[in-house]
Amino acid sequence: MTAASSRWEWKPVVRSDLLARGFHSCNVVQGQLLIFGGLKSPETQDPPLGDIVAFEPALQTVRTLAPECGYGRSHHEALALADRWLCVVGGWDGSRRVSDVGAFDAERGQWERWTEGPSNEAPVGLSSHTCTKLTDHEARVVGREGGLRTQRRYASIFTLRVNPSAKTYWYKEEESRTASRAGHSAMLLQDTSSSGKSSGYKLVVFGGRDSADFDVAGRWGKGKIHVDSAHAPGLVDQISRLLSTEKGSQQAPKGLRHQSCTVVGPFAVIFGGETLARGRDAVCNDLYIYDTRSSPANWFRFPGSSRAQKRVGHRTCLWNDKLYLAGGFGADGKTPCPEISTLEIAP
Repeated sequence: MTAASSRWEWKPVVRSDLLARGFHSCNVVQGQLLIFGGLKSPETQDPPLGDIVAFEPALQTVRTLAPECGYGRSHHEALALADRWLCVVGGWDGSRRVSDVGAFDAERGQWERWTEGPSNEAPVGLSSHTCTKLTDHEARVVGREGGLRTQRRYASIFTLRVNPSAKTYWYKEEESRTASRAGHSAMLLQDTSSSGKSSGYKLVVFGGRDSADFDVAGRWGKGKIHVDSAHAPGLVDQISRLLSTEKGSQQAPKGLRHQSCTVVGPFAVIFGGETLARGRDAVCNDLYIYDTRSSPANWFRFPGSSRAQKRVGHRTCLWNDKLYLAGGFGADGKTPCPEISTLEIAP
């Protein structure tokens, strides 16, 4: 075990067969982590899951919040709107890529099928895309767009507008595009000017292709969007200490896909995924930190020491000063991990 890898680990907090899945979503709604959809195995032809599992951090309990309802999805994205709706965007429905939008109303405990609004410029189909919340009525979607047999050489950028009260949605395709990506990550970060002052926010997209290049998929001035900045002073201090004491190698992730990515204060925390550079043993357990406290920002890589903590198709979610890791497939890329863990950084 190296010095760098010994300072952090994922510590399991709860195990349940209900959590054994990958390529699902995980969002905080009303103080609970809601895990929706995904696959039990990446190799089966079984349809994707359509249940919602709730993890309550205060009690460390796992239960089925909503059973299967015929609305299965994997490789989708989900947003928490107004701390009430779990809004599911696109994904694989078992036979094709879709771009429709539906929502689970946590207050009423039921699913809602939303309808297309006027002048909808819907994508052909979305899977392994990103969908970043800007407000409770707007999100930015970066594709993988295409039908069953066609994949574009570029990724379209869409603005998705939603109206939960009217149960409607509509897409608008933006003029700009990014390089073709699938299984990538999107980070909504503060945009700083040459003088170092914040000028608003930018959406940075990376991964999902055999490159370490970034794309900027949108910029917004202050007051144009409402960023959900979870309060996590303890975790921010721990990450700061990890960077200052260990100084992981200054290395950006290259050729990585289906990793997790969560913004924690001035940092983006990236974990796992699979590398496109290797055919065998492709699943990773490296921790990357993107440090935006300086301009330009810096990448730091901290290799993992435990093969048992390798993950792909998993999710991380920030709540109450803790970063949770939910599900995903293990080192073989096939076995689902039935647990939720927290990131622990040694003092």
